[in-house]
Amino acid sequence: MDRHSPALPECVRASLEAYFATLGETEPANLHDMLVRAVEKPLLEVVMARARGNQSRAAQWLGLNRNTLRKKLLEHGLLDR
Repeated sequence: MDRHSPALPECVRASLEAYFATLGETEPANLHDMLVRAVEKPLLEVVMARARGNQSRAAQWLGLNRNTLRKKLLEHGLLDR
């Protein structure tokens, strides 16, 4: 990674701070699930593209079982049934 590029945790932190700023006095709900779903889909899209659609390779890179990867791809509409 380029030393001038912000690290992933810094990007997440900045995004969360911006999100909380838009809430004002409203309390968030289901924040963990919202964040995981927001990050998981682009993660799967990028990894699948880098793995050229090879689910076994993508699952290995992600540290997932291939069946778990398939389930997540289906959940995010990234795979036809």
